[in-house]
Amino acid sequence: MIKPFRRGAAAIALIVATVLAASPARAQQKSEIALSRQPGIFYMPSHIMEKLKLIEKHAASLGLAGITTKWITFSGGGAQTDALLAGGVDILNTGTGNLLLLWDRTRGGVKGIVATSAQPMTLISRDANIKSIRDFGPSDKIAVPTVKVSTQAIVLQIAAAEAFGADQWSKLDANTVQLGHPDAYAALSNPKHEVHNHFSIPPFTFLELKNVPGAHIVLSSPDVMGGPLSQAQFFTTTKFAEANPKIIQAVRDATKEAQALIRSDTKQAVEIYKEITGDKTSVEELLDLLKEPGMMEWNLEPQGTMKFAAHLFKTGTLKSQPKAWTDYYLPVAHDLKGN
Repeated sequence: MIKPFRRGAAAIALIVATVLAASPARAQQKSEIALSRQPGIFYMPSHIMEKLKLIEKHAASLGLAGITTKWITFSGGGAQTDALLAGGVDILNTGTGNLLLLWDRTRGGVKGIVATSAQPMTLISRDANIKSIRDFGPSDKIAVPTVKVSTQAIVLQIAAAEAFGADQWSKLDANTVQLGHPDAYAALSNPKHEVHNHFSIPPFTFLELKNVPGAHIVLSSPDVMGGPLSQAQFFTTTKFAEANPKIIQAVRDATKEAQALIRSDTKQAVEIYKEITGDKTSVEELLDLLKEPGMMEWNLEPQGTMKFAAHLFKTGTLKSQPKAWTDYYLPVAHDLKGN
């Protein structure tokens, strides 16, 4: 039996203590930058940045010669935030839920740099009896990258509030289990596995619908949010940002260049993604995937995050309610038209 992972009071205390009282070494200007991401095509801008050394390029243009980057892939946002707090990484590329939680618990000690993607997330089931969110029973497990705080887990809460009533937002929390997207895909592919449902991201969404018998869509994030929702963004501690302002600008500039490449030469972008990740999906299939609705949402500005934040504040997950998205993003992004 898979047991849900829960962040308790001790973990929250660790977040506050670690980020607010970061050692001086963490705040010094750095020459090697460690960045993390999760699996999936959501993170394709980061693969292009790694392959073409775009952060290094833009740092050099800002007068920082000799900057190097190290990219690390984690299965979920919870592991990424743990790595940030432990000093193992400097900048994360992960979901809105983790950004907002750390911003709140550190009283502004963690903030976003820029968004990278806002493709649809899709709740997939291989159980023929589950056709809508109302059909989940107590034993129906739903795989999400991190329970309670991942973007998928919170979208599920918003959907539950809409389906069952505002006070029932947590109704399906007990159904969620923590599995990285590749592991969740493997679980759905195994007819004997107890996990029959996965709140999935591309390309796993399309792989599951294509390869898993009986797999079908229960709901998608645009249906719940009323439009695109940023699933991936770069964020870091304000101490790191203050000590490394040119690196922060280089990350923005590199992200913009990577997103532009995806739009202008999608085939090259896909080939880079395959090279860096080892994804066995063919170039042709990935190109077809990117033609699906919502799959070219590669934007610097955060999308849908204030609705996200409002839900978290209403449910007590956030102790502070942001007045605007710029509250939890660094000034480097404040000229953008986010929401």
